[in-house]
Amino acid sequence: MQVTGHKGVAHRLSLAQSPGRFGHFGYATSMIDLHLHSTFSDGSDTPSELAAKAHQLGLRAISLTDHDSTRSFTEMDVAASSYGIELVPGVEVSLRDNEFPMRRGDRDVPRNVHVLAYFLPMTPAHPLQQQLASLRHDRDVRNLELVALLQQKGFERLTLEYLTNISGNVHSVGRPHFARAMFELHPEIVGERTDERWNQLFIDWLGSSGFAYIPKTSMPIEQFVDAATGSSTVFSIAHPLVNYVGDLSSAAIEKTMPRVLASLRERGFKGVEAYYGGTNEATRKLMVKLTRDAGMIPTGGSDYHGHYKEDVSLGVGRSGDLRVPDEILDELKAAR
Repeated sequence: MQVTGHKGVAHRLSLAQSPGRFGHFGYATSMIDLHLHSTFSDGSDTPSELAAKAHQLGLRAISLTDHDSTRSFTEMDVAASSYGIELVPGVEVSLRDNEFPMRRGDRDVPRNVHVLAYFLPMTPAHPLQQQLASLRHDRDVRNLELVALLQQKGFERLTLEYLTNISGNVHSVGRPHFARAMFELHPEIVGERTDERWNQLFIDWLGSSGFAYIPKTSMPIEQFVDAATGSSTVFSIAHPLVNYVGDLSSAAIEKTMPRVLASLRERGFKGVEAYYGGTNEATRKLMVKLTRDAGMIPTGGSDYHGHYKEDVSLGVGRSGDLRVPDEILDELKAAR
């Protein structure tokens, strides 16, 4: 989910990081954040930098959920351990939900959704890791196709080599890297970069209704979840409102989400990212209620990407008042 920047982010973070027993909004500084991204996918901070910031903020547990890969786990584990921070093995993947198609033009197409997996096995030969390898391959192919498509639409100077220089690794290239390259190389097409234009670029070009949209994968949810059979992996649907609800009114959420959550639970999901860093307090409260009503665990995290999402702060989210209760991690552990 792409959002715009905000001038208040530095002030919010400095308040949350201020010394003492209580952080921003009077919350105890002990809290958790189970949705972070590093330079191993589309975040701007290295795992070591993330661990240092999490320590400064007072986070007691985190999960680094880079896209389609757990390659960041070793570095993150060492860095988190050095600060006494508990690390939950995690990953975020893009999958197809064929049960809830979406309308595009005059036809229905499978819905692309994001899924969080916690406590997944790290052995490369494990079926779940093999599925991640397949998703990384899909991502690499999609990136090549997207480069070619954008070049056809006038972005002639945009190349995979340029994107790789931005991301640091050819397998880590994601949409924020494409967006940055489009602004840097072709301002005559997209304009000079501003917060508003950054957000609009995703709508006009890279989002699901954009001129250059290419689906990330054709892998259905069931295939990925089935690969975890016999492991201790716990699945949670990431930012569910972004995935399933266009209208974020309470009425629309209450109409749509109970049926979605019931379906996800039947298909092996135990969690719902109800405490999402991109929503306000009232929406989070409603999502927590609906999640509990569905017999599921309300997971949560900031969805921190560093400077690629400048108005989303580590631990406290976009509005600065996010707090994921410590006991959520205990529930996830019990659900393994």
